[in-house]
Amino acid sequence: MPKHIIDPNQWINLYSDYLFNYTITRVNDREIAKDLVQDTFVAGLNSMKNFKGEASERTWLISILKRKIIDYYRKINSNKGKAEVRMSYSSDENEGDWLEERVADPFDKTAENTIENTELGLAIENCLGKLPKKQAQVFEMKTILNYDTEAICNELDITASNLWVIIHRARTAMASCLEENWF
Repeated sequence: MPKHIIDPNQWINLYSDYLFNYTITRVNDREIAKDLVQDTFVAGLNSMKNFKGEASERTWLISILKRKIIDYYRKINSNKGKAEVRMSYSSDENEGDWLEERVADPFDKTAENTIENTELGLAIENCLGKLPKKQAQVFEMKTILNYDTEAICNELDITASNLWVIIHRARTAMASCLEENWF
């Protein structure tokens, strides 16, 4: 597998829009989203020496950003923050999302990772089946299929605020279910 390299001089051009769009859907405040993206770039600069080149530069930055978003919600001590903190399955230095980090790197298909992916896939499928139909549909579209908010709202004829209520409830239920059945 080829090693990825870091070029911080290109981060703003290559990743700022993507990171901002990712953040704004999670914090719903443009200024906070901008600050979190900026904090991500600063943290990336400060921890460049820790970059092993095993993931792409964008994946690495997203993992840092996810931790920044969780920290933001911890700081304001909101209900959403409490849910996000519960979803963060570990408190070590690894950056990343609770669901995505539990899925093995598709470029590293060891037997153990393949088994773990299969077991996790079954656990997710089982937990999705326990959700109310609309919650399961929204969770799958947003989290698994990566549909954007507007597409989901148009397809399901719901408002963005309704979507975020549904996704919050679904994520909380999925986190509890996976904690019982997987972790």
